[in-house]
Amino acid sequence: MSVSHVTTHILDTAAGKPAAGVAVELYARDGEAWSQIGTGTTDADGRVKDLGPERLPSGAYRLEFATGAYFAGIGQETFFPEVSLTFTVNENEAHYHVPLLLSPFAFSTYRGS
Repeated sequence: MSVSHVTTHILDTAAGKPAAGVAVELYARDGEAWSQIGTGTTDADGRVKDLGPERLPSGAYRLEFATGAYFAGIGQETFFPEVSLTFTVNENEAHYHVPLLLSPFAFSTYRGS
């Protein structure tokens, strides 16, 4: 399996464990529109390593996480039915890891390594 230029990892901070089974979509900005370029689902460790292409050109990208379906699946109410993160990629950078720290009523992110 190849590793995508962009990967992600979701930790359910309220439950204290990885968020498995979350659908994730990767989009690229094309002018004013967004085009889907990859999809994946978090594994048992909350990770998606094969989300899209191995290399991406410089530009704006978006990760969309189906958090509502995840919380519904574990019987938990949530304020955030989805989380959308927009960021920039420099094609000269080797890798972008964009983790999501998630709870039913809050989330945070950062650029990981």
